[in-house]
Amino acid sequence: MDNRKPDWLRAKLPTSKEYKEVREIVDTNGLHTVCKSAQCPNMGECWSRGTATVMILGNICTRSCRFCAIQTGRPTELDLGEPARVAESIAKMNLRHAVITSVARDDLKDGGASVWAATIRAVHNRQPECAVEVLTADFRGQQEYLDVVLDACPDIFNHNMETVKRLQRPIRKTARYDRSLWVLEHAKSRGFITKSGIMLGIGEKEDEIKEVLQDMQKVGVDILTIGQYLQPSKQHANIDRWVTPDEFKRWKEYALEIGFGACESGPMIRSSYHADEQSDMFDVRARRRAMLAEQAAAKEQMANA
Repeated sequence: MDNRKPDWLRAKLPTSKEYKEVREIVDTNGLHTVCKSAQCPNMGECWSRGTATVMILGNICTRSCRFCAIQTGRPTELDLGEPARVAESIAKMNLRHAVITSVARDDLKDGGASVWAATIRAVHNRQPECAVEVLTADFRGQQEYLDVVLDACPDIFNHNMETVKRLQRPIRKTARYDRSLWVLEHAKSRGFITKSGIMLGIGEKEDEIKEVLQDMQKVGVDILTIGQYLQPSKQHANIDRWVTPDEFKRWKEYALEIGFGACESGPMIRSSYHADEQSDMFDVRARRRAMLAEQAAAKEQMANA
């Protein structure tokens, strides 16, 4: 295979005033972003639009997925002041939609769920009209910790499948296909807008792509992202092929045909690409208000029982 990137994968260098303002806020507040840590090709475009995907729970992941550029090792930090700092930064950016992700923290009993919940609530309190999308790990399939995150009422719950069933073990190692589907299904059963994504060009076959899309649709995933795998280093999994824009278009058409509510599919697509437009499409703020009202009513009923 020719390792040279095709023309459709050329990202523009960021130069705008908005990009510089977002970078200054991120740097000043000591925030980690998946944009930088995972070498996202859309960083220039997204930061120029005044958006960034904040990464909580540090910058070192306890897992060693073969597609991911984030550093692997034993985390040394757990910053309990992080939720307030994230919320303040999001307010300074004046975001209408914030995407928050994290490294996997298998070293923590709850996988970092308590910090997740504190961060979501801090953003809701500081910037009530900002929709909060979370992109979480699988919490090792432990429902009690997943529910800690869901109880904080994120507006969109995202957990990526990343690749097809056959490649889960060699590419994701610690994660499991069925467990990731369960995480998405559980969030959906609790009434959340759910989202997931896969990458192409890592060795998958056409029938395998159809299988994972169908499996995600069966558990009620609302929003799908499909993008090109880019090899972060020679130590990571090899790129199998450069997927053409036409093929990405066909997969988007297929996804919408089988029942996804929204799909972003293209060579440069990543999980948070145009996430603000998706939150508007599903009217997530109204959903959150209704969910919080239900929670308050349930608490009042229990108190009066």
